[in-house]
Amino acid sequence: MADASYLDAVYETGLAALKAASSTSLARFRKPIDIDLKDDESPVTVADREAEAAARAVLDARFPEHGFFGEESGSREGAGGTWIVDPIDGTKSFLLGNPLYGCLIGYLEGERAEVGFAGMPALGEVWSAVRGRGAFLDGARITVSGCERLSEAALLTTSPDFFAGDQLAVLERVSGRARFRRYGGDCYVYLCVAAGWADVAIEASLQPYDYLPLVPIVEEAGGVITDWQGNPLTLSSDGRVVASATRALHDEVLALL
Repeated sequence: MADASYLDAVYETGLAALKAASSTSLARFRKPIDIDLKDDESPVTVADREAEAAARAVLDARFPEHGFFGEESGSREGAGGTWIVDPIDGTKSFLLGNPLYGCLIGYLEGERAEVGFAGMPALGEVWSAVRGRGAFLDGARITVSGCERLSEAALLTTSPDFFAGDQLAVLERVSGRARFRRYGGDCYVYLCVAAGWADVAIEASLQPYDYLPLVPIVEEAGGVITDWQGNPLTLSSDGRVVASATRALHDEVLALL
């Protein structure tokens, strides 16, 4: 892991990139915008591309040697670390005027996320974490709820549409045992767990830029986030992700997956 002064520079640069991307997308939020479809039929807009370009310009100016992995502009190998960026997490929410779309930026050393940021532009929120330093929402430290039983837990997921085949049955099995179940939120479901407002977040069909920036935030808040087998999340994970407030709760959920 990099020394403290280097991580300070990484943090400040990542925060500046997050603010640049967030302000760029917010300028186009709830305004007419053209929609294109990617090869997987997911939507993309000029706001996605502009926001990623704004973040990348900040990151490249300070750390041109670093690698880069963005949802819209692809990847570039580098030395000393890799930035991973999802400029608009929840493009469908963005297009529908839903304020729960986010901007995610993470800094990786190898495949481990050391620093994570989540911006909620329409809410004016900035979430951040550096390993060993805690997790924060707008500068105030956050912590998970401490819930240890699924029967007492509030469970969040973005949509059952993201669970294919047998995965939907798994979602029903797990969420049916929770105290509360709510849909919607994209990256915000994991932030709610980190802040102690919810206790479990479970999703499938994610890409690395959807989850890796969130790992330090959840873990530094005291939570647990893994794939459905309980393995640490990496660039090569299969996109099935679960986060829980406590290890006991996480183990109970994993036993049902």
